[in-house]
Amino acid sequence: MRICFLVEEQYRNDGMPLDVVCRLRAWGHRVDVLRPGSSLLDLGALIRGGDHDAWVLKTVSGGPGLGLLEAAAATGLTTINDARAIRGVRDKAQAAVLAEVAGLPVPATWAAARTEDLARIPEDRYPLVVKPADGSSGRAVHRIDRPEQLASLTGLREHPGGEGLLLAQPYVPNAGVDLKVYCAAGELFGTERTSPLVAGGGPVRERPVKLGAEVAAIATAVGEVYGLDLYGVDILLGPDGPVVVDVNDFPSFRQVPDAVDRVSRAILRLARNGSSWPSAVPRGVRIPEQAAAL
Repeated sequence: MRICFLVEEQYRNDGMPLDVVCRLRAWGHRVDVLRPGSSLLDLGALIRGGDHDAWVLKTVSGGPGLGLLEAAAATGLTTINDARAIRGVRDKAQAAVLAEVAGLPVPATWAAARTEDLARIPEDRYPLVVKPADGSSGRAVHRIDRPEQLASLTGLREHPGGEGLLLAQPYVPNAGVDLKVYCAAGELFGTERTSPLVAGGGPVRERPVKLGAEVAAIATAVGEVYGLDLYGVDILLGPDGPVVVDVNDFPSFRQVPDAVDRVSRAILRLARNGSSWPSAVPRGVRIPEQAAAL
């Protein structure tokens, strides 16, 4: 097969996806790697060529690659993940709305352009987790225990000039660990890591864990809601059950056994069969009592 990878500068030396590129080439596939942030690209020739079976993007929030992927999708090319799905989770405000409509177990979410507007959130909803709507990789995520702490937040937005929305959600009480569920074209794998929001938590450590049926079902439903095929879901085990607190496209797949082979096989399947982008946002998704997990 012929596959084009768009790799942002932050990931130019990263094992995921570059090890996948090497594996696919070793299996006899033609793989081209484009770097939108450091190359001169002939955009017309790039799209008109049409000689790739699929385009794959490993991007940062706000990076230049997503626009190129969307252009490829608009011309009918297969993209992994679907370009619309990536946009839906990269904008955390949009992701919160889609999750609420679908009935996923997510915290209440408030959005505002200024930290002073977040101060109108009722005090009984504290502590809060505050983050930029266009954030990624856990950057600029803060726990706020009291309203007066909001004034101390600086540099929270990643855009120059402080543009974009801020999101606030009630902090979900938990045992100090996050569950990370990775999915590669339907295959699930879980890890447990120390939460970066726990006071004095020290370095974040991650280890494989067996997924329970409820968590596996929720992770599967996340893929259906957003139309994602390669993704990660952060889940907290709160006092009322599992809660989805973040969704990421094409994560690191850290601690997943044989991750390179798994992701490589998933990309080939998706290149042949297309993505799982839904025709409409599923409403009231049903979490089955039993779900298979790796």
